[in-house]
Amino acid sequence: MAEIVLKDVTKRYPDGTEAVKQMNLEIADGEFMILVGPSGCGKSTALRMIAGLEEITDGQLIIGGEVVNDLPPRDRDVAMVFQNYALYPHMSVRENMGFALKLAKVDDEERDKRVREAAEILDLSEHLDRKPANLSGGQRQRVAMGRAIVRDPAVFLMDEPLSNLDAKLRVQMRTQVSRIQQRLGTTTVYVTHDQTEAMTLGDRVAVMRAGVIQQVDRPDVLYERPVNLFVAGFIGSPSMHFLPGHVEGGRLTLPMLEIDAPPQLRDLPADTHLVVGIRPEHMEDASLMSDADRGRGAVFNTKIDVLESVGSDLYAHFTISTEGVESEELREIAEDAGTTDVPGDAGGEQAVARILPESKLKRGQEAEIWVDTSKLHFFDARSGRAVGEPELALSR
Repeated sequence: MAEIVLKDVTKRYPDGTEAVKQMNLEIADGEFMILVGPSGCGKSTALRMIAGLEEITDGQLIIGGEVVNDLPPRDRDVAMVFQNYALYPHMSVRENMGFALKLAKVDDEERDKRVREAAEILDLSEHLDRKPANLSGGQRQRVAMGRAIVRDPAVFLMDEPLSNLDAKLRVQMRTQVSRIQQRLGTTTVYVTHDQTEAMTLGDRVAVMRAGVIQQVDRPDVLYERPVNLFVAGFIGSPSMHFLPGHVEGGRLTLPMLEIDAPPQLRDLPADTHLVVGIRPEHMEDASLMSDADRGRGAVFNTKIDVLESVGSDLYAHFTISTEGVESEELREIAEDAGTTDVPGDAGGEQAVARILPESKLKRGQEAEIWVDTSKLHFFDARSGRAVGEPELALSR
């Protein structure tokens, strides 16, 4: 059994900085858990505490039912795969993969058996006698994974293992990592800053910001029901747009359209300041919609500023006339992301709609854009919390 439980785990440095703050997380035996968030959010620090490479200031870390706070890394039965491959250049693939077993004085026959089994899983059987210099980046990363697999640990810990690979190879390796984890069934904690990687790999994803877990859930739940503005803006590519909203007389008013207020907004206090979230993929060229589909949403007029083709989709960029959202939470999120100084259009919010490639829209053309109003997200501008959603989901 290799269940991992973090109970109020905190990492505080001598200068008082808290990299991880009262982290509570339960990772089931065999689960593939992703820790994701922007740089400096504490995800790698949390992983290193599980590995024993960072001391825990407060709280308890339990692996397989045993409190391991004071156990050294070698006694925790975990194996770690780092961002850099850290392969010995003078050793063959076989020697690199079996080196830890050699240090542990595993006999030659058993060591060779484990290496061959791992090489078969990783499709490295034909490369066992090659040196790292003669391998591609993806093959080197698989060797690094093989070095962890041969140890047959209770837990795999992976710290951004694919970030050094090019985009195409990263996609291929994502598939392989997922396949390998499913085949082995080993509890895995995987750190990444890439939300696409997180959404495609994990059984569950823990989204972190400033040392605090914001939400833990399945990828589809994070996408469909984010509990706050940070998770809503972080999950999804292109990211969600945020606009001011006002409810009065049973109607919801946005800068570019007005619709009947959905049920969860009708009983809000009159002074509630709303932030309304719209994902680019929930907008479309209205000319491509049937009358029945148009009736499921609302249409507004705009001018197309830029049109980008990515083959399977078109990205139509336009400007929504608005003074922006008055939200301290959004300002703090922008500061975290370092985007407060990025210039925008005066008096407007830059937006993008992800539309079908069959669209005949042109740059500079006036267009009708359809919005699926059933997919809108609503947040309290003061607290940043989703309206009608429960408190933070920390350890489902």
